[in-house]
Amino acid sequence: MATATMPRGAPDFSTLTAQVRAAGLLDRRLGRYSLVIGLTLAAFAATWAAFFALGASWATLGVAVLLGLLSTQLGFIGHDAGHRQIFASRRANRLLGLVIGNGLIGLSFGWWVPKHNAHHAYPNEIDRDPDIGIGLIRAPRESERGNHPRRLWGWMARRQAELFFPLMLLRSTGLYVAGIQDLARRRDRDAVAERLLLVAHVALYLTAIFWVLSPLQGIAFLAAHQAVFSLYLGCSFAPNHKGMPLVDRDCETSFARRQVVTARNLTGGWLTTFVFGGLNYQIEHHLFPAIPRPNLARAQPLVRAFCIQNGFGYCEESPINSYRQAVRQLRLGAGIDAPALDRRPLGHR
Repeated sequence: MATATMPRGAPDFSTLTAQVRAAGLLDRRLGRYSLVIGLTLAAFAATWAAFFALGASWATLGVAVLLGLLSTQLGFIGHDAGHRQIFASRRANRLLGLVIGNGLIGLSFGWWVPKHNAHHAYPNEIDRDPDIGIGLIRAPRESERGNHPRRLWGWMARRQAELFFPLMLLRSTGLYVAGIQDLARRRDRDAVAERLLLVAHVALYLTAIFWVLSPLQGIAFLAAHQAVFSLYLGCSFAPNHKGMPLVDRDCETSFARRQVVTARNLTGGWLTTFVFGGLNYQIEHHLFPAIPRPNLARAQPLVRAFCIQNGFGYCEESPINSYRQAVRQLRLGAGIDAPALDRRPLGHR
């Protein structure tokens, strides 16, 4: 596909970048982040305090649900640290990400950052975007086709719409496993620190649960906590790109067009921003990953005008409609050899 011609008189991406920078939208918001981080950590600590106060009671399942919600909110902070939105220092952002990811949630921050950077570099691009797939399942690459039982893959392909939300419940499991596998392969010094943090997290987490609760209560607590965390996390990331056009490897297009056309924003104001951790401004975030979360709303008018003037379109839906579109595209793609949400060329709207 040839690169689309920019409409006459439309600003180029460098002009938008200059506007964003001049408006101070790339400046760090340490005060706001200090408040968000402080309140989230305080709520996380208070929830664990409630767990110990309740003791061996089935009421702790309510605590597990709240922990699942707070774990996702912590994940949003780790996401922002991974994009260096919080501190000017790369080392400070990484330290915060390690404490939150490896220490508090149990996910490998060192594995997640390069994986997520690959997603930003190749959003919705077949064989390059590691996030293409449903829940724990993605379409096998050509080199992997022989390793997948065709009957199993065909069954999942035909039912991918029905499996979309159920598989969200296993989202965290896939992230845990992938992070551990990556750490097992790595031999660098940073991997040692990550392993120690993960071991400490698992030891303290399991010891606390099974020291306080009976075995049956402990298993129920684990299942509830991880299911809520997985569902909330998966449903927070799913609206961003699911149901948007996929990109073939030989597609030639500009950076800005690729980022805009493959992304979807969510409407709903401040409440949506809180629930989705700023990921509702997905177009702005993909064009400028370093914009701090509190500045995304201020960047929206500039970005929307740029997108419309350049003929990129500006996809914005309610959260419910975004899920409907994702499931509809999965249903339309059911039965094909490799699930694809949308194989339209990037220029088609």
